[in-house]
Amino acid sequence: MESQNYGHRHPLLLLLNEDQRIVANCSRCGEKVSTPCFSCAQDCGFYLHKVCAEAPLELNHPFHLDHPLLLMQNAPYSSGEYICDFCDKEDDKFVYHCSCGLDFHIKCALFTFNIAENNLKELEHVALLLPSISTEYGDYLGKCFGCWDSLANYTHFSPDCGFNLHEKCAELPFKLNHACHRKHPLVLQFNSQRLSCKICQVTRTRRGSGFVYGCCPFIESTNHKHPFTLFLRQVPFTCDASLPRIIKSKWHDHRLLHTYFHDIEDFRVLDCMICHDEVNTEHGSYDCSKCNVIFHVKCALKDKYSYSIVSLENEDEMPNESSISVIERNDAGEATKIKHFKHKHNLMLGPFVGGYENSCDGCMLPISDPFYYCSECDFFLHKACAELPRMKNVWHHYCQKPLTLISDKVFKCAECWDISNAFAYECCGCKRKICLRCVIALTPGSRTCLKPEHPLFYYIKRNGKCNACGYTSGDEAFRCKDCNFVLHRGCFSLPITARHICDEHLLSLTDHDDNSYSKSHHCDICEKSQDLNRWFYHCAICDTSAHVDCVLGKYPFLKLGSIYEETGHPHPLTIVKKKYYYPDYDKCSKPCEGVALECSKSECKYIVHWNCVAPYSLQCSLWWGM
Repeated sequence: MESQNYGHRHPLLLLLNEDQRIVANCSRCGEKVSTPCFSCAQDCGFYLHKVCAEAPLELNHPFHLDHPLLLMQNAPYSSGEYICDFCDKEDDKFVYHCSCGLDFHIKCALFTFNIAENNLKELEHVALLLPSISTEYGDYLGKCFGCWDSLANYTHFSPDCGFNLHEKCAELPFKLNHACHRKHPLVLQFNSQRLSCKICQVTRTRRGSGFVYGCCPFIESTNHKHPFTLFLRQVPFTCDASLPRIIKSKWHDHRLLHTYFHDIEDFRVLDCMICHDEVNTEHGSYDCSKCNVIFHVKCALKDKYSYSIVSLENEDEMPNESSISVIERNDAGEATKIKHFKHKHNLMLGPFVGGYENSCDGCMLPISDPFYYCSECDFFLHKACAELPRMKNVWHHYCQKPLTLISDKVFKCAECWDISNAFAYECCGCKRKICLRCVIALTPGSRTCLKPEHPLFYYIKRNGKCNACGYTSGDEAFRCKDCNFVLHRGCFSLPITARHICDEHLLSLTDHDDNSYSKSHHCDICEKSQDLNRWFYHCAICDTSAHVDCVLGKYPFLKLGSIYEETGHPHPLTIVKKKYYYPDYDKCSKPCEGVALECSKSECKYIVHWNCVAPYSLQCSLWWGM
């Protein structure tokens, strides 16, 4: 019977007569040929086992589904030789090769494939030998290819069949449940990485891979909308099927979903929003579909206090109640007239003539576009500050409770330690307060500052010399991933522009690289010298320069003109800032200078230093130095 030539130059004949005596070796596997087999029609000495001839060019083996096994005429090594990872024998004939380095004889690859398929016809007529104390085979030949234990220890097939195999190893179930790992089934696979057993801790050192049972976490997983194909890993991994699918995290306002295999187009970057290292999404990650941010699993589940498990997919998130109600919109859909729940009048979208000399009542930084203003009183809000929600989770605040937007309370920010009475988020649990500048700065994602060429990320416990103040600290800092540019958290929140009576214009925060204009390097407020390694404020029009502390003072974020009622005085007190020539204070009899409290009743004439009556927790000292 003539058939296809299977790569041979002559036609081949299929020989089926079992009584036909053949003395030749298979040209693919190199072993003795027996019928059924193929022989060359022109009798050139070419023979093939029928099994070898019909072996598929690509084999998806159940014991190694990481990659396909490719049938090659020669192993892809300089010598052309290889050692089979099943039987541990050397050969230079046809090989099933995997890109990860596994090599198998044709017969070994197909034989183990049949074991996986529970197809043992090849062993039906092979004699079974009972266990014995000794064996005629040496130590090398006397090892089972499946478990690499002594062949003679258990009932085994006669090695004359070409395979050293215990009967029990040939009949191993493909999948089983085991008490040592109750959560998921264990799947039979090649131990190609020579992993140690989790029960006996023994590591097989012989080259032959043998069989092991490993966890396959993707079987019947509910964490993905598509069905999974069985995927066997030969390297240690964390079994992801036990991870919570949806969590509420203290690091983010929205729920985070555990998912796999994102495309770069799905996110602005594939960097973790906590540690800022790249996320290998093949191993799973937690991400927010609303904000396009992503987290390492280990970062999102950093400790038991940083997250809670959402048991139901439709479980309500934290209320995302807006702080504003829109009254009017323009043709582009932008809110031009709003009502903010922290102000009694309606607010209009700028520009507003004269408004740029004021500060935002939310963050106390100088007002800039876009912003809202009140036409009935001096009240201003940056658009970003106005649109912050009434309740929010704030990064790096470890209390389990959400934070609520408040105003008109004097507080010390728990993050930057500045004293302010602008807007803040107050924890419903511990009552700590965080200013809007820190809330916005600590929101996930990169930030820019005075040096816009440096995108900065927030790191915990990163040493480095601050480029603004010159000090080195191991505390939290904003850092550039590509260079050594570092800013302490307090320096990062410095106002880019500020006002001072020393100059009629806004002063701009300036870094020491731009100070070539200055001849004396002296502060125009205190007249002391400036450290060239520190940032300072400068007016390019008037050539005025000054220390940061001299411009900002101790209380740059207290709203002047606002009412303070938490003292023993019978009348409301107004927060004011006085000059040095003002009359002496009532409390300490020292000259009136700096931030003070003045009675709102003109006939009362009561005035007192802020530091004389304010609680110690609301007093501030200069931190930058001169």
